[in-house]
Amino acid sequence: MMNQEVREIMNANPDTASPDQNVTDLSYQMLNNGLQQMPVVEGGKLLGMVTTYDLWKRYENKTTLADLKVRDVMNAKVIKISPKDKVGTAAELFADRRFKTLPVVNIENELKGTITAFDIIKVAFNEEYDQKILYKKEFE
Repeated sequence: MMNQEVREIMNANPDTASPDQNVTDLSYQMLNNGLQQMPVVEGGKLLGMVTTYDLWKRYENKTTLADLKVRDVMNAKVIKISPKDKVGTAAELFADRRFKTLPVVNIENELKGTITAFDIIKVAFNEEYDQKILYKKEFE
């Protein structure tokens, strides 16, 4: 499994944010979709990532979010991975750097998807077990 290419298990259609999107709207989008991080994309190119932590930092610093755009709070220094990189490389980055989501980009920096630590755990679990083992159907 760790030798599979990232593109085999990545989410090829992740939710994305626009750099000019209002931060309040983004907050509701992330909340409604249960997301803690989101790639920021313009013209198909990855510009950065925005996280709930980025938003929280602004709120904690008593900065109003009402007039802020995503570009004002996003992190432009992002660790990226390519579709052909190995899942083991992503796993190592998750373990070493404490990331939750890595954007998957091609050589032109076009966003092709995202991969999360949960994606890796899910694939590893499904390869090992053919059914859920910790809870029964009535709890789903």
